[in-house]
Amino acid sequence: MEIARAAAGLFVRHGLRGTRAEDIAQAAGIAPRTFYRYFASKEEAVAPLYAAGAQRWADAVREAPAGLSVPEALEHAARVTLSPDAGVPGGVSAASWEWVRTLIRLAITSPALRKVWAEVCQEAEGKLAQVLAERAESEREPEERAPGEREPASADAGAAPHDGPPPDLRFAAAVASAAVRVAMETWAEGTAAATGAQGPAALAMRNLAALRDFRWDG
Repeated sequence: MEIARAAAGLFVRHGLRGTRAEDIAQAAGIAPRTFYRYFASKEEAVAPLYAAGAQRWADAVREAPAGLSVPEALEHAARVTLSPDAGVPGGVSAASWEWVRTLIRLAITSPALRKVWAEVCQEAEGKLAQVLAERAESEREPEERAPGEREPASADAGAAPHDGPPPDLRFAAAVASAAVRVAMETWAEGTAAATGAQGPAALAMRNLAALRDFRWDG
């Protein structure tokens, strides 16, 4: 993550074109060959920061209060992760949101960085689909299971690998992720503060509200 932060700082200060992989390595206190051991290009260096934001979103959905419906859990997660200084461990401060704006703007305008952003967003959809599947399973009462169906084994109990979340939950995760991604990109392209009616949290909430008639449960 130290390399990612060094890369982000240089991109924000000097732009993408004004930053070389060697500059990132020097800022991170490593040799260029060490940099290329982890990343194939300078653009890939900020992927961990994009991924960290996506992971906070998935974690917030997972940790949303039990009993919330899927849209309620998604809106709760949007408020928690997209509001500056929301009191979440590892949350983004108000000052850091300007870095976020620049990094997303670069992802919109740079083909190489757009590829990194798109790959992280796609991976995030998969993680969110798994979280939605976990919430759906936890809400099922034992008597709702089919006769002879066992309590699902946990990963720690050596559960056999499966094909992943069902298609309806993968689709729901893609729809929810797009709502948040578009909110972030819309905010980043403008000049509005990270708080208020045009901030990323407010925009995401409006996008999610427009999807309330969507069949989240398939």
